[in-house]
Amino acid sequence: MEYRETDLVRIAKRENNKKRNYLVVNPLQGKHIPVSPKKAFEMMDALAIKVRLAYPGERLLLAGFAETATAIGARLAVKLNTGYIQTTREQIPDVEYLYFTESHSHAVEQKLVKDDLDANLHRFDRVVFVEDEVTTGNTIFKIVQILKKTYPGKLRFSVASLLNGMDEGALNKYLEQEIAVHFLVKTDHSDYPERASKYQRDGSYISLGKLPDCRKSVKEVCLSGYQDARRYVEGGNYARACEMLWKQVREYGFTAAGGSCLVLGTEEFMYPGLYVASKLEEAGQKVRFHAVTRSPIEVSKEEEYPLHVRYELKSFYEKGRRTFVYDLKEYDQVIVLSDAKGDCREGINSLAYALEAAGNENILFCRWCENA
Repeated sequence: MEYRETDLVRIAKRENNKKRNYLVVNPLQGKHIPVSPKKAFEMMDALAIKVRLAYPGERLLLAGFAETATAIGARLAVKLNTGYIQTTREQIPDVEYLYFTESHSHAVEQKLVKDDLDANLHRFDRVVFVEDEVTTGNTIFKIVQILKKTYPGKLRFSVASLLNGMDEGALNKYLEQEIAVHFLVKTDHSDYPERASKYQRDGSYISLGKLPDCRKSVKEVCLSGYQDARRYVEGGNYARACEMLWKQVREYGFTAAGGSCLVLGTEEFMYPGLYVASKLEEAGQKVRFHAVTRSPIEVSKEEEYPLHVRYELKSFYEKGRRTFVYDLKEYDQVIVLSDAKGDCREGINSLAYALEAAGNENILFCRWCENA
């Protein structure tokens, strides 16, 4: 399937970010905007085909970027049956990291688990970095140089993204370093700052203080078979784990076929929720998927603007961290899927408040656990 810029690009405003005032919001990605899982997977699978055709016979390790590209990277790894690891901003106990930075981001530190790279990189011919969008290419260029220095040898590198906005100079720099580039849509970012600046920040901002003081009962369950994609996983094994997760979620009962359902992921944890949402959609439900995010994006009343209502939440993963979810609607049922560990009561409560404020009563919170 062929995609155009108008299919995959909506321009939003970053909040208080002087490095880059705009954010590209993809309506089919399932991060900020609720999306049909089928449409999200069709887009991701189109990128997977490009990668498959480019590297017949090569042993690939895919690396998805947190937080917005984690589902894309995992989907490609599942479809291509490759090795997979995602970057993370979370703290994993007792591991060593490779650190790098994103110069334009509000959360600049990214890292890969070095222990897992040490144990597995020798089995691969090429690392393919998977992103939702590549603008300048600087971030991936940095991590490629770090990997070349840390693991000298014959390892090759590529980038696969839904969108690519690199200018000729950046593309030439990649060409000189023999970093191959694959994408669905080539974009020109030159007018994005101006397009973002024209929008008013006059949407609805619902802070924690504006949410109800109490919440209805949220059913909470712990499901087994967890695989953490922040650590190295095999695409085939991850696919089987997500299928087992779906079968456990299914046991808790749903509205009749034709009913509406929202599935929400949490921050970096997206692909398993998107997979569960796709199975519900296949069963005849009217399903939408999106995810809680760290990204503070301004919202606007203007119809053409992509986001209109912003709910401020407490993170499931770290006390004191603000997170957000956008444009909640009323559904017959809501399923929240998370891999948060420990006490995430504040996060659950704040998300439940936001869902109830949007008219939702039937809420199931599923935590994917190593041992349920």
